[in-house]
Amino acid sequence: MAVEFTEDTPNEVRFFEAAKDLPGACDDIDLTPESVDDIAEIFQTPLTGAYNWDYKIQENRIRQLYELGKKLNWNAETDIDWTKPMVGMDDELRAMQNGFAGWGPFEALSERQKLEFYDHSDAWTLSQFLHGEQGALLVASQLVSCAPTYAAKLYAGSQTFDEARHVEVFNKYIQKKFGLMYPVNSSLKSILDKILTDHRWDLKFIGMQVVIEGLALSAFNTMHELATEDSLIKDILGYVIRDEARHVAFGIHYLEEFVKSLSEEEREERAEFAYQACVVSRERLVPTDVFEFYGWDVEEARQIFLESSGTAKFRNHLFSRVVPNLRRIGLLTDKIRPKFEALGVLEYENLVDDGEIDWAEMSKPLKAG
Repeated sequence: MAVEFTEDTPNEVRFFEAAKDLPGACDDIDLTPESVDDIAEIFQTPLTGAYNWDYKIQENRIRQLYELGKKLNWNAETDIDWTKPMVGMDDELRAMQNGFAGWGPFEALSERQKLEFYDHSDAWTLSQFLHGEQGALLVASQLVSCAPTYAAKLYAGSQTFDEARHVEVFNKYIQKKFGLMYPVNSSLKSILDKILTDHRWDLKFIGMQVVIEGLALSAFNTMHELATEDSLIKDILGYVIRDEARHVAFGIHYLEEFVKSLSEEEREERAEFAYQACVVSRERLVPTDVFEFYGWDVEEARQIFLESSGTAKFRNHLFSRVVPNLRRIGLLTDKIRPKFEALGVLEYENLVDDGEIDWAEMSKPLKAG
């Protein structure tokens, strides 16, 4: 196995053999895959680990979530029917969501090229899901070491396996469905870098379990609702959503008591971190790499994308889980509230948070879809 270590995040669109017949924006683009087996980027972290010699078994919600995680494991190879149709939203809905109708560079594309553009946009979105899941995999593995309690270490161990499955299943779907993969969005990468390299274990919980996982859970649910019935992606998201709901609930219940023990200064520092993570997360939803691939003016295309009604509603809706969860754990402080109001997402603060677990629903036997 050859591994190429790099100090810079790769920024090329990758094409796979399955997509040799999928045209890009230009016919002269070289679709030859990289010759190296693996590309690895190094990051340094001052992680402080913690043994736990207590081994205290507490029958609490974290223990219940851990037991559910063991009970509801699934296998991406045997529990998913990969012969199902690889279709998502219908083309009319995809066109409406992109919001480029009437814009010159988009209208200059042929009908076939417009459909290819929608595929690139979908591939970009799913690529970000994949990269986010790898980030979650790395953070969960850190939490095994640095979480101070026995129950949290066990749950973080089970979450690490969940995240490995998510990386596996999204990677396989992207390569089989699209045959192309977009690099990690710079905004997502900056959040992951901050979470992975910060020495404070509770910031890893806040950044990953509450913000990134909360946003992902909202996005997965939205895509699940819009996906074509009996499609492969609907089945995949059905499994992933069950796992993510446990992960977010774990973060809320673990942080809820811990945040109470912080000083006011420490609590405000965590609240500001959560807010900044949300600000950056809004930008990670804009597929600028696709605009660049098609040779468009990136800033002009970005503005058109952001001004479309479908995009605005979707971006705000993703925070419908994060904001009430921040309120529950005590990080929607009086000082930080005006900043969330300026983002236009404070309207969600009184919605039901993910700490209110529907155990009957979460405990149902696994089934796809």
